[in-house]
Amino acid sequence: MQDLRFEPGVRYGLAFSGGCDSACLLAEMLDAGVDVKAYLVKTAFQADFELEDARLVAESLETGFELVEADILSAEDVCANPPDRCYRCKRFIFGAILERMEHDGRTVLVDGTNATDDPSRRPGFRALEELGVVSPLRAAGWTKEDVRARSRERGLITADKPNFSCFATKVPAGERITSAALAQAEEGARATVEAWRARRAVAGGAPRVTAPSLRKERHGRA
Repeated sequence: MQDLRFEPGVRYGLAFSGGCDSACLLAEMLDAGVDVKAYLVKTAFQADFELEDARLVAESLETGFELVEADILSAEDVCANPPDRCYRCKRFIFGAILERMEHDGRTVLVDGTNATDDPSRRPGFRALEELGVVSPLRAAGWTKEDVRARSRERGLITADKPNFSCFATKVPAGERITSAALAQAEEGARATVEAWRARRAVAGGAPRVTAPSLRKERHGRA
């Protein structure tokens, strides 16, 4: 496990999910004085609590993020649910972030992939390589447990957050991904999600409601 490295003078964009890895990376970058802006792409594949967690993390770090609403169900190549769906979905999500970054004058996209993540089990790795996404945690040899330990030191609410797969992973390969299929997948994950929300509430992480005007102000910075 080495120190994270960032190039001076670079304006970074961070693919922010509200999960353990990207939350820890955001905290490290802010602490190091890196010029970084976080972007969270919200699609029908993700549960609403992920956005709640992202807001709580951002509040605790006294920063903001840009919320990017993306219509993943309109992406035919993704919703056809081929064997490489994850790769196609990653290209869709990171492509949406890169578009916003170009508008904001940011040049390097980073994500929370860590050294424990196995490329042979993560088709999305190909998308990262093709789009030039940088993974500082992985480059520095930070494993998942390293990230969790560091997050605990920082008091991040995501330190012990379980890894939640997106709802699309619950739809059998080859079966078209629809709103109905996603709703069924969400229902199947309800017990696990509620268990996490209960743990988060006990830890003092009950979600707060942010007025739309304030949300726009906080998440709209370039």
